[in-house]
Amino acid sequence: MELLLVLLSVFAAGLPMIAFVVIVVLLDRYEREPWWLVGLSFLWGAVGAAGLAIIGSLILMIPLSLLSESASDFISTTFVAPLVEEPAKALVLLVIARTRHFDNATDGFVYGAAAGFGFGMSENFIYFASAAMEGSAFAWFGLVVVRTIFTALMHGCATALVGAALGHTKFRSTGSKLILVPLGLLAAMTVHGLWNGPLAMEQVLGTDGVVGALAYLLFPVEFLALFGVYQLCLLGESRMIRRELVAESARGTLPEDHAPRIASWLARLGARDWLPEGVEKKAYIEAATLLAFRRHQSGLDPGNEFCRQEIERLRAEVRGMLGR
Repeated sequence: MELLLVLLSVFAAGLPMIAFVVIVVLLDRYEREPWWLVGLSFLWGAVGAAGLAIIGSLILMIPLSLLSESASDFISTTFVAPLVEEPAKALVLLVIARTRHFDNATDGFVYGAAAGFGFGMSENFIYFASAAMEGSAFAWFGLVVVRTIFTALMHGCATALVGAALGHTKFRSTGSKLILVPLGLLAAMTVHGLWNGPLAMEQVLGTDGVVGALAYLLFPVEFLALFGVYQLCLLGESRMIRRELVAESARGTLPEDHAPRIASWLARLGARDWLPEGVEKKAYIEAATLLAFRRHQSGLDPGNEFCRQEIERLRAEVRGMLGR
């Protein structure tokens, strides 16, 4: 039984997290991130961040060894874990943010969530395998459900906050970065601590689940709020695409009636009868969308030579597709 549960732990830890990543990527409706880069972020969370977190926790636990076991466990779970794990997960975002694929808060949500889910996968496997060695299938299954639906989802949400802060400041001033990125990290640690804290306090007080229930009440509210912010970011992208492409249509780059269609997720899924014969729909929408993004970024950072060159290249590409 123990061996079977350990083997099942591999799938129980991995498959839900991969599914969560796929869902987050697909929800990014207007300019989806490359799968290889999302996978890299996921891999960092699973291996790099998990390794750094273990090392960091061991170092910070040294002074806590002077305290009682209950006090040490409470401080470690509530404060040390968020303090160590959130920066470790977010490190990869500093690298990805320097690439041409990382453009805004929505992209940050995707890459941050991927790193968090990767971390959650590794952490879950450790917990699942440990529970499996105790031989109780019922206890193992209960742990799988709780950690998949709550703990691992918390890791993805927390790191998504850091990614969103980085994405929002990508083309903004250094001052904005110095303020908003630390605030994003603080928000991630707060979400983490609000999940771990009540559960750790429950262990100390033994209140028959009353205190621990706070974690299960707070996290769904946090998750829904974060999901709402993600949807607002996507709505903002839609409006930005329409605005920038209307401006491009005034230059003769594309027909004016194409702007609202490209900015609408539902219109993108519909028929292609609004396009001239011979225009490849997917390639055209991708080029026009990227043109809108580069125009917007150039407006935030007028001296950005890369954006200027990309705008000219994409204008020529869109015009070429339309035979203009």
